[in-house]
Amino acid sequence: MDTEIDALLARLREIETELEQKLAEQRDNLEYRLEKRRVIFNAGVAAQHRRLKTSLIRFIHQSPWLALVTAPVVYSLVVPIALLDALVWVYQRICFFVWNIPRVRRSDYVALDRHNLAYLNGVQKLNCVYCGYANGVIAYTREVASRSEQFWCPIKHALRVREPHRRYRNFLEFGDAEGFRDRLAALQAEVRQIKPRR
Repeated sequence: MDTEIDALLARLREIETELEQKLAEQRDNLEYRLEKRRVIFNAGVAAQHRRLKTSLIRFIHQSPWLALVTAPVVYSLVVPIALLDALVWVYQRICFFVWNIPRVRRSDYVALDRHNLAYLNGVQKLNCVYCGYANGVIAYTREVASRSEQFWCPIKHALRVREPHRRYRNFLEFGDAEGFRDRLAALQAEVRQIKPRR
């Protein structure tokens, strides 16, 4: 059974790699390049983007009024998200240091670049910064939590978990007491050897 699961996981990794290659090819068709984490569009594409920009007044006029009314509720989450961001940073500095686990690089998860798109107006750019920050902090937090979980409790749940983090696949089966006793040290050693992504 483990051999079948290992084979499926290997196939899944192959498919993920193939998907990344296809997405990279698709990005090449959009005529931009990255220079030191900065996006540079070809001149003609950048000019076309500026022509497609919707004015701020028109954007607000075309927005459903309920979207405008709910905006303060949406943006009120920036305070707890920023607090979470700060607390996760402190958590890593203390706990990961003590446990000898490599820290998660926040910049691998929090990407703020869409506000540089010339076809977005000021409100759209603000929305993109907010969404990039919020989703990035959640992804960053999830990676920190997954490393902590692998170190302390690498056991799958009996109940099905939707979209578990990527480390979950290698966790021990629910109820496998011998496996937990035998493999916990190996899983802890594995999380201590994580190399930063390039």
